[in-house]
Amino acid sequence: MDDMSLHETESGYVSGSGSESSLPEIHFTKPHLAFLNRQLQFLEPQDILRWCITSLPGLFQTTAFGLTGLVTLDMLSKMKLPRPQMVDLIFLDTLHHFSETLALVDRVRSKYPLVNLHVYKPDGLETTEEFAQKHGKKLWQSNDELYDWVAKVEPAQRAYRELQVAAVLTGRRRSQGGKRGDLDIIEVDEAGLIKVNPLANWSFQQVQDYIQENKVPYNELLDHGYKSIGDWHSTQPIKAGEDERAGRWKGAQKTECGIHNPRSKFAQYLQEQERRKKEEVLQKALADLEVAA
Repeated sequence: MDDMSLHETESGYVSGSGSESSLPEIHFTKPHLAFLNRQLQFLEPQDILRWCITSLPGLFQTTAFGLTGLVTLDMLSKMKLPRPQMVDLIFLDTLHHFSETLALVDRVRSKYPLVNLHVYKPDGLETTEEFAQKHGKKLWQSNDELYDWVAKVEPAQRAYRELQVAAVLTGRRRSQGGKRGDLDIIEVDEAGLIKVNPLANWSFQQVQDYIQENKVPYNELLDHGYKSIGDWHSTQPIKAGEDERAGRWKGAQKTECGIHNPRSKFAQYLQEQERRKKEEVLQKALADLEVAA
């Protein structure tokens, strides 16, 4: 046992400078979470970001390079953070993004060269053609929950696992409508992942004004009637007066892709399969013990 571990054992306390294995995972009780949301509700996004950086280890930004995510990225870049405190980006390349979105990724890399960008694709796949060969054409039509799992949810979970993500910054805002209308600043999902929505209080106009005033690169599709941009097959321009996300999954009873939804039916199915497999292994081990006895 090293001196620091010995000190922690003798004192009964754990310090931030001690061994990493002795530090607890981040957990918020419901009263604590409610308190934090009340306090952060009245702060500017930059102040919320500063709080996140100093309070949340394992912090990353998940982004599809929408306007709000770009504002967050630019705000972080202006904080002049030292390398250990910089927030890395996670981009889920579904293999079905618009070419304009992929071109934007290159422009973002150029403008913010110090930011690390981690790109995750559907497992074992590199191209749209490979995706279609493995899962069939138009999987998003034949089985949209499976599509969300393969293209978005599983890659996200893999990213969180491999990068040891404990908390993420998202680009969600209340003014986007739908299920986002009563969004909190901080949320904790079913898996314990902390999600922070630093611009939850901002309107689309505030976001757009920031982009223009700070010369932040943005998706060219926004100049052609789009406001919320996802995969090309499920995104359309919107009409005047419609919610920002009205062009996503138009005509379908759907407003989220699965990453921000409660656990999908397909994910529940996989979880049940895993539970049954473990149960079978346990039953076999018990049967072997009875035979040996």
